[in-house]
Amino acid sequence: MLPHLGAAFTLARYLLREPADAEDAVQDAYLQALRHFGGFRGENARAWLLMIVRRVCYAWADRGRRHGDPTDPELLDELPDGAESPETELLRGELQSQLARAVEALPLPFREAIVLREIQELSYQEIAVVTGVPVGTVMSRLSRARRRLQRALEAQGMGG
Repeated sequence: MLPHLGAAFTLARYLLREPADAEDAVQDAYLQALRHFGGFRGENARAWLLMIVRRVCYAWADRGRRHGDPTDPELLDELPDGAESPETELLRGELQSQLARAVEALPLPFREAIVLREIQELSYQEIAVVTGVPVGTVMSRLSRARRRLQRALEAQGMGG
């Protein structure tokens, strides 16, 4: 399960919004995974682990352990580097920052779906397994989340 540590932390970070809480939640999730490893049947290890991370994060949120609403644009994948002007790099950084704020502002089910699909690159079926909802619901949440993101970026003058 260690190769999936980065994916686990990214999901936890987006769900809990606090890096320290995300680290603790991932640690709890790995302990649960270890305790329940006998129930793992060799299916997709990444999806199985992310399902546990998701459950732990929801339990943390239910206990009210979240604090604040920070945004961390560095969590989004970096765009490829190239020989660009400082102005281009500044604009790219601003777009990443606005996109991160727009993702953070999404309601939890939409934020979760976007993170699992666009950042973690899980298939619709894998997302359905992780979230415990039908594939049709996954597709609906992704569609609605993408529309909200597009509207948010257009409102900021960055979409098109």
